[in-house]
Amino acid sequence: MNNLRLALTVGFLSLISPVLAGTGPELQPAPSPSDENKNSTELFAYETVYTGKSDFKEYRGIFGDGDSLYNDFSYAHRFHITGNWYFRAGVEYERFDFGGTDNGLPDHLQTIHALLAYEYIVHDHAGAGIEIDPGPYFQSDVTGVSIDVPWKVWVTFPLKKDKIFAVIGAGGSIYSNPIAAPGGGLIWLFTDHLRLEGVFPKPALVYNPNDDWEFRLAGNLFYESYRTDDVITPARKLQVHNAIVQYSEDRAGIQATYSHFKPLDITLDVGCTFRRDFDFFRAEASVKTDPAPYVRLAVEAKF
Repeated sequence: MNNLRLALTVGFLSLISPVLAGTGPELQPAPSPSDENKNSTELFAYETVYTGKSDFKEYRGIFGDGDSLYNDFSYAHRFHITGNWYFRAGVEYERFDFGGTDNGLPDHLQTIHALLAYEYIVHDHAGAGIEIDPGPYFQSDVTGVSIDVPWKVWVTFPLKKDKIFAVIGAGGSIYSNPIAAPGGGLIWLFTDHLRLEGVFPKPALVYNPNDDWEFRLAGNLFYESYRTDDVITPARKLQVHNAIVQYSEDRAGIQATYSHFKPLDITLDVGCTFRRDFDFFRAEASVKTDPAPYVRLAVEAKF
């Protein structure tokens, strides 16, 4: 089950996008400059997520409890190549900070990496493409062995015109477990206002009552690997140096997005983080937390 979740996570970060505008992903001529649905070239995003304290499941007496704070900022520019094909280049900074019991686990994990993608864009959303995100994924020290190159490829195609769509793809990275894996999902448009996005890592039931509001019952399976520094814990199997940790968070909640102030989309959601997992898979050791509530705020701008 962990391998399947990782496969879906690393392979489909962009896969739900082709129908967010309520249109199918069929190949279409590039929109003219006067088209109100023309593709944006400047992409900004900021996100912060706080998950409250909960106990660690394993070694409860010696690992105590912990909370987490996630911050993510990204910027990218789309360069038009030909037709609906674009090259996207940008940069992203992500950081986790962990509080609670001083148990020897990393108190933070971070990455600053490039965003490089070749994509087929329709109505501002990617229906197919290939992306790599090279850069250091580290705790405190950037070294040669902290460099990773996560990658993904994807394509969306209709199963029933303007109604049901399939998504297939693959992804992985040097330090993920497994290194590469396939995945997939379905998108089903019930009405003009209601749809099911059954594609991981962010499956959701989505309701759009009007142009200003969007509501979701949404999940998110986050998996990413980092090179740590010295990890010296009370557990004998978790006394490692320069080890790889695959950190993951599985959560679900209720989400609302307000889009009146163009080009901004402002999103707030609350729910439950069911599991946080520090998986030192090469050392065959893993430490997980119990469920805890979370709150998330995100701001996106495209123009």
